[in-house]
Amino acid sequence: MLHPDEVVAPTEHRKRLIILACLWLAIAGVLIAFRSVVMPFAGAALIAYLVQPLVARITRWKVAGRAVPRWVAILLIYALFFVGVYLFFIALVPQLYRELARISRDGLAFANSLTPEYVQSLAHRAEEWLGGYGLPVALSNRAVEGAESAAGGFGFEVDLGQLLKDAVERLTVLLQENLGNIVNVSKSIVTSVLASVFMLFFILMVAAFFSIDAHAILRYFSTLIPADYATDAAVLLERIDRSLSGVVRGQVTICLVNGALTAIGLLVFGVKFAFLLATIATLFSLIPIFGTIISSVPIVLIALAEGFQKGLAILLWIIGIHALEAYFLNPKIMGQAARIHPVIVAFSLIAGERLYGLVGALFAVPVAALFVACFDYARLKAQPQLVAPPPSAAP
Repeated sequence: MLHPDEVVAPTEHRKRLIILACLWLAIAGVLIAFRSVVMPFAGAALIAYLVQPLVARITRWKVAGRAVPRWVAILLIYALFFVGVYLFFIALVPQLYRELARISRDGLAFANSLTPEYVQSLAHRAEEWLGGYGLPVALSNRAVEGAESAAGGFGFEVDLGQLLKDAVERLTVLLQENLGNIVNVSKSIVTSVLASVFMLFFILMVAAFFSIDAHAILRYFSTLIPADYATDAAVLLERIDRSLSGVVRGQVTICLVNGALTAIGLLVFGVKFAFLLATIATLFSLIPIFGTIISSVPIVLIALAEGFQKGLAILLWIIGIHALEAYFLNPKIMGQAARIHPVIVAFSLIAGERLYGLVGALFAVPVAALFVACFDYARLKAQPQLVAPPPSAAP
């Protein structure tokens, strides 16, 4: 017969597990119910996690025999951040402004150059080029009898001049119809900018709270874990930290290196709008795979517009950057523990974009890294024989 204490103990243990499980479900329910406001806090958590190594290093400094408080470390990091933003604005924003103004001037000059004679000249050259490949396409006002006879009675004609004229007329009508909305559009732009600035300072403030109280927050959540699973939770947290440190901190480091190397290549090869294109490449590199491809397309197209050799050279330069990233930077900075299969990366990016747009795509890979770390740990915990035994010590 069982002793009464032997019956009570499992019952109490089961009750505690049920209560803690209900608490975790309550937290998950709150996050799901208020998922529309989760993103700013997720961004703050990522920023706090990103600066955590710097905070830990600064707090080890000794000033008058006392360690630097965490809140002082956070203020110092934020001060350095805003100084960097200020230097960026005074050093690069004028360059970006000049390049944007140059784009406007070049676009206006190109539009003014589209005279009927110039359009017909372009059409004739395009016809000759297509005719050299056996494509009887007429893009000017002339008839296609010659092309039809060359192709056995087949020909295709497009009046390029009339097509451009119709497009300009439709654009003019569209602008005239929406001219009254310019004031409303301007108001919405100003409102969006002010809202973005406010949200940035809000996220930085919450990130500071997370960083200052990081240890207290971790201790609080550790009380929601049964004592029997404390060791497993510590090991899992270590795996998550190792994976996230590569994905979050590693990706930020790699995107900065990518942007710097892209700027060097654009300046060396003399590609137009070098600072603007390098800034775009740096920002889009935060999104793995797709961001790199999207940012590379305008660079290659602008270089090709200046010459085939220049376009080929900058394409090879970009391929070299990504090869350096794939075979050297990723293993060195991210490490093997943070590597996620490209299929999972692509799936997480599409899922994040569908749920939360561009912001969701930015958070997709860190969230995927978290789920992959939890999934792999559960898989190895369920099948411990999959874990490779440690190497035997040398005699």
